[in-house]
Amino acid sequence: MIGTMTVSELKAAIENGEEIILIDCREQDEWDAGHVEQAMFKPLSDFENQTKDLTNPNAKVAIMCRSGKRSMSACQFLAEEKEFNDLYNVTGGILAWEEEGYPVSK
Repeated sequence: MIGTMTVSELKAAIENGEEIILIDCREQDEWDAGHVEQAMFKPLSDFENQTKDLTNPNAKVAIMCRSGKRSMSACQFLAEEKEFNDLYNVTGGILAWEEEGYPVSK
């Protein structure tokens, strides 16, 4: 299943200490410009190799990119190729995160 998650829901999940894997699938220059501190960097251009360490298909995984398009592709890959079943595309991506005034790390 691929669901959606708003940046507000993601922020609440992080603050509440929920067990959630947050993946940022943007590219290196985008990551360097600013990212969510708790995120794992796994660029979509090398996503298959980057996700070999993700082995629990029952883990709750949220994926974000710049605006939400690439992250949906990443969600589809995890659902189809690795049979993950608790996936969330972060709507609006890092743009929405920053728009809400949430902090980014560099």
